[in-house]
Amino acid sequence: VQLQASGGGLVQAGDSLRLSCAASGGTFTRYVMGWFRQAPGKEREFVTVISRSGGRTYYADPVKGRFTISRDNAKNTVYLQMNSLKPEDTAVYYCAGRSAILSAYYYLRVDEYTDWGQGTQVTVSS
Repeated sequence: VQLQASGGGLVQAGDSLRLSCAASGGTFTRYVMGWFRQAPGKEREFVTVISRSGGRTYYADPVKGRFTISRDNAKNTVYLQMNSLKPEDTAVYYCAGRSAILSAYYYLRVDEYTDWGQGTQVTVSS
């Protein structure tokens, strides 16, 4: 599946942003979808994931309670709502996908994903 992320930008601390990731070329409902981020000089890290059905989600501790992942299978799109943004959230955000047999399954590691979007820059100023 091809993935196209959008919605990044420059915001101030405490602001909100919503990222979108549109999928094409595959059966979206077969895919677990995740968001990762990579700050300058750091490794790509897990942010959040949503199962095929949307019934299960999981968040990294630094974003828990502030970020929300969701998906609209009719639109082949996954979203990342980011609230109460902090300067340490500054990074390039990537959406990623991998097909899964079980609807409730999800993946947490970078190397478990097969398809990646191009990334969208999020910059949070203090």
